[in-house]
Amino acid sequence: MEEYDVVVIGSGPAGYVAAIRAAQLGLKAACIEKRQTLGGTCLNVGCIPSKTLLHSSEMYSKVKKEGKHLGILGESLSFDWDLMQSRKNKVIQGLGLGIEGLFKKNKVVKIIGEASFKTPHVLKVGDQEISSRFFIIATGSEPTPLPFLPFDEQKVLSSTGALSIATIPKHLAVIGAGVIGVELGSVFQRLGSQVTFVEFMDRICPQFDTALSISLQESLTKQGMEFLLSSKVESADLTSGVELSITAKDGSLKKLKADAVLVAVGRRAFTKNLNLDKIGIALTPQGLIPVDSNFKTSHPHILAIGDVVDGPMLAHKASEEGVAAAELCAGLSPSLEYFKIPNVIYTYPEVASVGFTEVELTQRGISFVSGSYPFKNNSRAKCTGEEDGFVKILADKTSDRILGVHMIGPHASELISAGALSLGQTSDHIGHLCYAHPTLSESMKEAALAIHKKAIHK
Repeated sequence: MEEYDVVVIGSGPAGYVAAIRAAQLGLKAACIEKRQTLGGTCLNVGCIPSKTLLHSSEMYSKVKKEGKHLGILGESLSFDWDLMQSRKNKVIQGLGLGIEGLFKKNKVVKIIGEASFKTPHVLKVGDQEISSRFFIIATGSEPTPLPFLPFDEQKVLSSTGALSIATIPKHLAVIGAGVIGVELGSVFQRLGSQVTFVEFMDRICPQFDTALSISLQESLTKQGMEFLLSSKVESADLTSGVELSITAKDGSLKKLKADAVLVAVGRRAFTKNLNLDKIGIALTPQGLIPVDSNFKTSHPHILAIGDVVDGPMLAHKASEEGVAAAELCAGLSPSLEYFKIPNVIYTYPEVASVGFTEVELTQRGISFVSGSYPFKNNSRAKCTGEEDGFVKILADKTSDRILGVHMIGPHASELISAGALSLGQTSDHIGHLCYAHPTLSESMKEAALAIHKKAIHK
């Protein structure tokens, strides 16, 4: 029987990072992956392929719709879906080989196969048995289906199926206007689909600041997307295409016909076949693995991280937990600041947020002041023609410490890192730093200055 110091189950952003960090700390580490390729959902059927298609479709859409304004003539412009898919697959393959290289460099043992616990101290992978001082469960998550709409990946699509669909549907219905829904909906709308969202809540992406949600919906509506809010899909008829029966908040019934439907109502932890019940680990009612503040399950030597535990299902959050879990196995005392973990939507315009929202601060009884600045006043945004959106900063009314940063606009996914670094700093300090000109980051400066009504260009 092979013995290790740390065995990680799953090679996604949580798992492969945990395995590499454990090896860096001198521990004998192995990583078990059921796929033939490393990287988990994020790399193979999630973050990376979706962002690759978002980029390709955005480039096409921008040149087609705005090219003349920029001095680029592209009236006869067309796209090739197969070539977009080919590029997407090359990106996935290249990054997967990168992880393979990192495993070899750090002497992490890769084991291909599906793992299950035989005992709390022994794993089975096929006919092989493996023991370890520590196990880290990082098996990720999978799309959640609706009971009456099981995925067939032809008419009824999960996010996985949508990324590799053979042809662009003329009319795509999307159930769920959360992050995954609006990102993938954007891809297909740019490539010619009529896209209609059905959302149970009264606004899209409700986990974000209210102003961001409203502004994003306005932008997506201008791009041609349709939204049925406060609405619930009751049933579906797949006889000819897709016909959804929808109940609105006022009780009225609506029929929606489409060529395909993307079900994007969320994701659920993937713990199948691990035999957790056999070793005495009971899941929560939400299907998550319960852990303490050090990621430890009811067996202290078995840890769980990433999408299988409570918290936002974010790849970067999972990676940070991977580092922390590995360091705990090595006897260190890591700290993880969840408050400073950003959240991003990669639509156009992009949306990004870190820290508290106005609603959260109000619920906590914290008095705050707000400063905002529109990208339409920013010189770099004028140069690139990307003027939609704004930056908003929330600061404690008494201490002036920044408590939240929220933005919608060009390259918000990159700018939000500056927002994360600003948390805990005073808005006065952030407002008086010197920013390069012309850059989008100057909007951070102006928003901070606006808190004290000192913005220069507003």
